Amino acid sequence: MKEKEITVRSKTVEEAIEEALKSLGLAKDQAEIEVLEEPKKALFGMFGGKPASVRVREKKDPIGSTVTYLKAILSKMSVPSTVEVKKKSEREYTFQLSGDKVALAIGKRGQTLNSLQTLINLFANQQSEKIFHIILDAEEYRSRREVALQNLAYRMADKVAKTKKSVKLEPMPSYERKVIHAALQNNEFVKTLSVGEDPYRSIKIELK
Repeated sequence: MKEKEITVRSKTVEEAIEEALKSLGLAKDQAEIEVLEEPKKALFGMFGGKPASVRVREKKDPIGSTVTYLKAILSKMSVPSTVEVKKKSEREYTFQLSGDKVALAIGKRGQTLNSLQTLINLFANQQSEKIFHIILDAEEYRSRREVALQNLAYRMADKVAKTKKSVKLEPMPSYERKVIHAALQNNEFVKTLSVGEDPYRSIKIELK
């Protein structure tokens, strides 16, 4: 996204800033202001006078830019959605999608949602020196998926305990594997291992 920037000269620094903000359509708190040159009075009111010079640019807003980017992708997918941003910390955010066709943004077992999440994290981290971590959710899919994964973990653990045979689950993204690991970390009969390489890395449940 192209950054808004302008350099303005005027009689005073204040006038130059005001003119620049008006030209860019920004409020003062939305701008980064750099005074390039203070005004100089003309010698004897005739020679050597110089106007003030300021450079004003729009403050970078990586999260706002990422929301715009995400909406553009969803529009091309014919999935117009509302994006609610929830700030968990300076670097952690959740984007919650809602809309009539939002199921299309989730996809089979959340595969489309996971792909979109990867894209927006890459985009956000290209916009800033900070490292952001954005969770993309849709109609509370993530919490429902977490419950489903926990139930899967318990069922497979019981199966391994009864049959004495290990079970390998389907490939999952790292945060879903963490749910399985957490669900069974205190199980007295089985243990969990991550096996394989991304994007095909999966969980193996076996006897202790």
